[in-house]
Amino acid sequence: MEYTFTTENFEEEVLHSELPVLVDFYADWCMPCRMMAPVVEKLAEEFEGKLKVGKCDTEANMPLVQKYRVASIPCFKIFRNGEVIESFVGQMGTDEFVEKIEGALERP
Repeated sequence: MEYTFTTENFEEEVLHSELPVLVDFYADWCMPCRMMAPVVEKLAEEFEGKLKVGKCDTEANMPLVQKYRVASIPCFKIFRNGEVIESFVGQMGTDEFVEKIEGALERP
């Protein structure tokens, strides 16, 4: 299941989540973001129960963009216990994306 994160629900859905959370900061006009959308959707299904996966529209949630210093998109941040534990930017293949996620989840 893919979630939608906003300024209003970010604290509850991301920062207080019992599971680690992958946030995809994107914009509708961004072609690399659009190209990554099906990959993110697939990963949401693949990591169900281990990782909460969702999207945050940068155009509509500027306070989050500023707080988490999102300078380029697509920008992916993995949160655990309210803290960013991994951050990566740009388009990538599914295998590379999975490696980055698994690497972050394996760290204590």
